[in-house]
Amino acid sequence: MFKDNLIHMRKMRKMTQEDLAEQVGVTRQAIAKWESGETIPDLEKCRLLAEAFGISLDDLANYEPEQNLGLDMPPKGKHLFGMVTVGDKGQIVIPAKARKLFNISPGDELVVLGDESQGMAIIKAQYFLTMADAIRREKH
Repeated sequence: MFKDNLIHMRKMRKMTQEDLAEQVGVTRQAIAKWESGETIPDLEKCRLLAEAFGISLDDLANYEPEQNLGLDMPPKGKHLFGMVTVGDKGQIVIPAKARKLFNISPGDELVVLGDESQGMAIIKAQYFLTMADAIRREKH
């Protein structure tokens, strides 16, 4: 997984092994060994690699495109939680990973926002109301 992600991200960024080695502070041979699976970089080098690609360290190590609709790794801080199905009454089930990451529990109130050209967003009501209150105070 790691070596495949490393190769994919380097090629996607149109970088040579030399380019990446220079950015991370290692030799081209080190990059080649990591890509072949012969060795694995230490944690600090992994962090620098993830930084160079603008992705999370977790995604560099664990990302599996087939589990994420075949799409490339999202930029750091962005997430693809998967697809949901809208029920007869418009209800959706928020994926467990999203609920955990955003601390969403049964009974929480959420606000659904929409923009016809950009899509929909869901935000916890408490955050939305705090933000709306701050904007309202700025105007007065």
